[in-house]
Amino acid sequence: MRKQAEELLALLGLSHRIENKPNQLSGGEQQRVAVARALINQPDIIFADEPTGNLDTAHARELHQLFFDLRKQLNQTFLIVTHNEELAGLSDRVLHMKDGAVE
Repeated sequence: MRKQAEELLALLGLSHRIENKPNQLSGGEQQRVAVARALINQPDIIFADEPTGNLDTAHARELHQLFFDLRKQLNQTFLIVTHNEELAGLSDRVLHMKDGAVE
């Protein structure tokens, strides 16, 4: 399991931070660790609820690109809930929800 975690962290550009504690990581690095945790068990779908909500624009774009790179590299499906229209616009499929109904 540790080897797999190390491989995921390397894939996410975090191998140099493997011994750091969460409070020693930037917000973007913490989000990438969260992605690694989500991927470790190789699920069919990764569910992400506002994954960039607490990131600045540059780090949000970086995380968006990471999702699309992982989709290609790992053949991974991401279901992302977001208010970020830019991220939604990059997706393969967009569903809008208004007043609890999918439009």
